[in-house]
Amino acid sequence: MPSSDHFSFAIVLGAGSWGTALAALMAERGLSVQFWGRDEDLMRDIQSQRRNERYLPSLILPAGVEATHRIEELRPADLVLFVVPSKGIRTVAQQLSAAHVLKGSELLVSCTKGIELETGERMTEVIGDCLPGHGLAALSGPNHAEEIAQKQPAAAVAACADSSHARRVQDCFTLPWFRCYTTDDVIGVEWAGALKNVYAISAGIARGMKLGDNAIAALVTRALAEMARFGTSMGGRAETFSGLSGVGDLVTTCYSEHSRNNRVGKLLGQGMPLAEIISSTRMIAEGVPNTESLYRCARKAGVRTPLLDEVYAILYQDKPAKLAMRDLLSRDPRPEAD
Repeated sequence: MPSSDHFSFAIVLGAGSWGTALAALMAERGLSVQFWGRDEDLMRDIQSQRRNERYLPSLILPAGVEATHRIEELRPADLVLFVVPSKGIRTVAQQLSAAHVLKGSELLVSCTKGIELETGERMTEVIGDCLPGHGLAALSGPNHAEEIAQKQPAAAVAACADSSHARRVQDCFTLPWFRCYTTDDVIGVEWAGALKNVYAISAGIARGMKLGDNAIAALVTRALAEMARFGTSMGGRAETFSGLSGVGDLVTTCYSEHSRNNRVGKLLGQGMPLAEIISSTRMIAEGVPNTESLYRCARKAGVRTPLLDEVYAILYQDKPAKLAMRDLLSRDPRPEAD
């Protein structure tokens, strides 16, 4: 496929499975790519073997992808994708600022779903704090890296307050097997992306407890209502939560075998302690740290979030999953639209 009319060179920050898949996707689109990760051994292996054996071994990286572990080796780019875990976004953005590798005209895109614990800021807000003067966008949707790596059909949404920037990102993420839409509701897209991970943990817990399809369907449906209630209270638009970054991502994450958050929940539902679950994998389930971030934000905003509250109690207050489910089912009846 020919190169994008607007971008010729991209930096992808973060060498997990999603970052690896996006580096390959950018090269497939015709861009030259610098692929950065903090682990020196991993990035050297990726550069020499052309694959990320640790996180996405099935994918062979195209020749147009150059891997490095040195921030200072990054060259000025047209497009910078942030794909590091949410708790590391600020540190990486600060390192990028200190290295003076950006020329000021780059479009910075958050591909990370989360809310910063200390500040309650969305990822584009964190990036903007550290790297002012750049265009900012967010990419979100039901996109598991394993399927993107196989070029299975998928769709995403590019969110940016500037419609011209949104269209540039859309163009860059348009391939025969990948469709990208646009929106200017950055707030809604980012809150939806962060919240769905928490609800995926709850769906996994229900699956681990063998509660059945009826229970999980009810839980996911009520999660969507809670997501929209919370997200609109933070400034997002209601229709966004019915789109790809809302219900689309929620359904995928709550049901897919690829979902890390769902797997964490399933193990919790089977009785495995959280510390043991976390220590058993290299993969980061964003829903675990973001449950705490979102719980704090909900309390500060005064939003009713019963599902989020119970997941928080299970993760951070050692509440038994069976007791949490009993408490959810014994809440006072209310109209469905409430």
